[in-house]
Amino acid sequence: MHQLCQGSNKKPLEIYVFVDPLCPECWALEPILKKLQIEYGQLLSLKHVLGGNLQQLNIGAQQKFEHIAKSWEKTGSRSGMSCDGNLWLENPIDTPYAASIAIKAAGLQGKKQGIRFLRRLQEVVFLEKQNVTEESVLIQCAKHVGLDVNEFVKDLHSDYAAKAFQCDLKITSEMDVDEIPTLVFFNEKVEEEGIKISGYYSYETYVHIIKEMLEIDPDPACLPPLRSFLSYFQFVASKEVAVVYGLSLEEAEKELKKLQLQQVVERVPVKYGTFWRSTEKSC
Repeated sequence: MHQLCQGSNKKPLEIYVFVDPLCPECWALEPILKKLQIEYGQLLSLKHVLGGNLQQLNIGAQQKFEHIAKSWEKTGSRSGMSCDGNLWLENPIDTPYAASIAIKAAGLQGKKQGIRFLRRLQEVVFLEKQNVTEESVLIQCAKHVGLDVNEFVKDLHSDYAAKAFQCDLKITSEMDVDEIPTLVFFNEKVEEEGIKISGYYSYETYVHIIKEMLEIDPDPACLPPLRSFLSYFQFVASKEVAVVYGLSLEEAEKELKKLQLQQVVERVPVKYGTFWRSTEKSC
């Protein structure tokens, strides 16, 4: 998995990925981000920016909870990245900012750790229906991704994490990002403006922009063996495997079931579709 474990040398392209940890469309974008990272990681770096999901910031009324629950269910069944909307009916999140500040606290221990924490947070929200405003849930996420938990708790209550989140909101405002998710592509030519793509598009759309901005037609890196992919990411959806490897969902599940028979992965059923947990250690 060398192309996934690369150092952070300066790349010709940088993509600002504006996300909200409670946004189901951002969760649905995960398969595409993985594929971009694997096939074009040698040419681009991803910078996650936490933008407030404007529809969800001041949540309070019961009908809003019901509306959000329906939206999650719809996105989960359509995208293949399961979202259990019952969270909003059983254990609603009343302070949406808490999750973003926690991600910033995790990121103070390194960019990779911050991204792993974001991913784990999304898993516990969308799949496990846990309320990520509870500090005990955040601490469990920190433990899961191998953070220094004492440091994390200290940072969680520090000005650093809150200020880092405010900085992200400022970037969101300055770049006129008013929809989440949004990807903004920048090349090395400082005088050129970035290309902003709001919403969710096909993988081919993002590749087209990469080629246009680089003014070349780069070959994508070879895909790693599926077993290596699973070992690296540890916990993935059938949908993520299907998108990354250009398979139908049925074909992806067939390949995953072969690895299940070899006891390389465990099947984890969720509300919409299936996730798979690697039994092998990450690289």
